Amino acid sequence: MIKTTTKISYSIGDLSKEFDITTRSIRFYEDQGLLHPSRKGQNRIYNQGDKVRLKLVLRGKRLGFSLAETGRLFKLYDADKSSATQLTTMMELISQKKSDLNQQLNDINAVLIELNDLEKNCQKVLTSTDSKQTSNNN
Repeated sequence: MIKTTTKISYSIGDLSKEFDITTRSIRFYEDQGLLHPSRKGQNRIYNQGDKVRLKLVLRGKRLGFSLAETGRLFKLYDADKSSATQLTTMMELISQKKSDLNQQLNDINAVLIELNDLEKNCQKVLTSTDSKQTSNNN
């Protein structure tokens, strides 16, 4: 962490260590327009806002949001800090994500039922085959 007179700033290495991600990932998020570090020569200098945004990007990823969706929320927040629009959009994204996850859960449950049925059928055939082989050997 780099401390100037009143502002706290971070190097890419600081953020990489703190969030346990690669510096390449951080540069990628910057390329996607999600982070906006200042520069001092070749070095990137991240402020507290960049750190918060990085935390939000990683939280969004963990929850299944795309980087484009996260970027959309950032743009809404930057344009309207009252956050009503941002919260409404966030609720729409949450609703869609929940719907997608419920559909995936239903699909997984359907596949599990099919696999269980297939497993039972295989077991019946195997038991039947074993019975026939035993009676043929006698």
